[in-house]
Amino acid sequence: MELLGKIRGPKDLKKLELDQLPKLAQEVRETIITGISRTGGHLASSLGAADLILALHYVYDTPRDKLIFDTGHQAYAHKILTGRADKFPTIRQKGGLSGFLKRHESEYDAFGAGHASTALSAAAGIAAARDQSGGKYKVVAVVADGCMTGGMAWEAMQNIGQLRTDMLAVLNDNQMFISQRVGRLGAILTKLLTLGTVQDAERKAELFFNRFKFWGKKILRVVKRARVLFFPGMIFEEMGFTYFGPVDGHNIPELVEVLGYVKNLRGPVLLHVVTRKGKGYEPAETEPTEFHGTPRFDVETGLSKKDPASIPAFTRVFSDTLVRLAAADPRITAITAAMPEGTGLDAFRDKFPDRYYDVGIAEEHAVTFAAGLAAEGLKPVAAIYSSFMQRSFDQVMHDIALQKLPVVIAMDRSGIVGEDGPTHHGVFDLGLFRMLPDIAVMAPADEDELQHMLYTAFALNMPVMLRYPRGKGFGVDLAAQLKLLPLGKGRIIRKGGAVNILAIGDRVHPAVKAAELLKARGIDAGVADMRFVKPLDGELITETAAASKRLVTAEDNALMGGFGSAVLEYLSENAIQATVLRLGIGDRYVEQGRPDELYDELGLTSAKMADRIVEWLKKGYRIQDTEHRNKETP
Repeated sequence: MELLGKIRGPKDLKKLELDQLPKLAQEVRETIITGISRTGGHLASSLGAADLILALHYVYDTPRDKLIFDTGHQAYAHKILTGRADKFPTIRQKGGLSGFLKRHESEYDAFGAGHASTALSAAAGIAAARDQSGGKYKVVAVVADGCMTGGMAWEAMQNIGQLRTDMLAVLNDNQMFISQRVGRLGAILTKLLTLGTVQDAERKAELFFNRFKFWGKKILRVVKRARVLFFPGMIFEEMGFTYFGPVDGHNIPELVEVLGYVKNLRGPVLLHVVTRKGKGYEPAETEPTEFHGTPRFDVETGLSKKDPASIPAFTRVFSDTLVRLAAADPRITAITAAMPEGTGLDAFRDKFPDRYYDVGIAEEHAVTFAAGLAAEGLKPVAAIYSSFMQRSFDQVMHDIALQKLPVVIAMDRSGIVGEDGPTHHGVFDLGLFRMLPDIAVMAPADEDELQHMLYTAFALNMPVMLRYPRGKGFGVDLAAQLKLLPLGKGRIIRKGGAVNILAIGDRVHPAVKAAELLKARGIDAGVADMRFVKPLDGELITETAAASKRLVTAEDNALMGGFGSAVLEYLSENAIQATVLRLGIGDRYVEQGRPDELYDELGLTSAKMADRIVEWLKKGYRIQDTEHRNKETP
């Protein structure tokens, strides 16, 4: 790394000659490819944005000038160029660099970003704060084209056009917005139209035509429309932005030149930059979707090092079951918010293209769209990651639950998701959605129970939130015959006299193992698979409380307002005497790491659950622990 080894931050970057920058970009890409091949991560987007990010840091005075990114998975080059190259091998690892933007990680991360469509809103706020305080720094939002499918981005654009604040929005178009006119013509027109004399002439012409009340504004409008006919950016012009581009996002000298022109323009400016996902690594260029979020891979071949046994079984079972059900019922439709492969809906898409809808990164719209389908008698399922469903709470309440529409929300990636960290852990959904009336909230213990729950969800004819984890499942056999599960009913797996564990979702199997460990220590522990958080199985809770007077709740969710809270509420409302230990996630955000590391840290592995139950019992009860000597007997 001849050049990158000398870069400790953007100040060192500015010492390089312009003709050295392409070589530096190549070294940055090599660092990204090597690092992600060992850790896994978001590869294609970051490779595509590397040249653009390098040019931005070369032209702008960061961190004084603020760079705000939409979804941090395009910003690996930003991390490397801002003093974090030596730590890049730790990205997405426990205690290492975050895979996304994080304000507490670096002063160069002006605004945190893990979800999409937030950059323009944040940049507008930062620019408005600058204007209010009299600051002089520049504000740049780097927005990937996919993020422009989110409604929040357009809400921000209309507000920015109204504010008329000075800021640059860079549309990183990795050819979702296909642009044919890239190259010298776009660059020449951009250069021409950013010249001070042209800008001054436009302002004078506008003042002149505005003097004529009746026809002046009409002429001015025609003139403006004629100007933007040269560009694909008319819609941005109409929203108050001065549009330039498209320009080649991999021609660094040209990028530096154009950014130098637009840097000091007044008002909101949008620069359209066309890039190629996976740039510089042929496997990622050929299959950008496969290399969007990739596991570890072999650099030479591009082949994944993923163990076949680690294929996400929950997602696969959901996908297979949905296709099976849809083949028998033509009313079943499927909706995704730009994640067909991640949610397993690609199989449904290929089998039933006329019943499949990808609405883009627009979770709120996806949910209300599903409500509209249900209102007309269809059976929609919206498959959306749990952390992304946080955006759609109002739509679930107002558009689905309040109207009692039979929509199934399949929340993949619920609970701990691992290396993507706190922006992606799905640990708040139980608390969010169990508060809503006239809704069912269910969580399968394993992949077999998931197929039955999906079958049940369509049969219930009511709003259903079905949450299940990311991962390979527990390796249970799948029943050939699907069966209806009774609404709001769990099942007792083993009865206990000393303590009973009420578990939900993917903590059921670890709870069973914890009970076996407790038995070896002389403690008779029972386990129940609750299945439903809402409606809650009150009869089962009453029965287990009567058997032991000591209950433990286990969940892969935030404790506040979660499953354990629901059990406590039931006990209180029904005056049932029982002491309760709640196992789950405390009042904190869970950082990144392998799921096994995080479950151990949270005390949610079988061994840690057993240990915590023993210590809890010791505090209030005299018990025998056969693993330790000199303990009191009951």
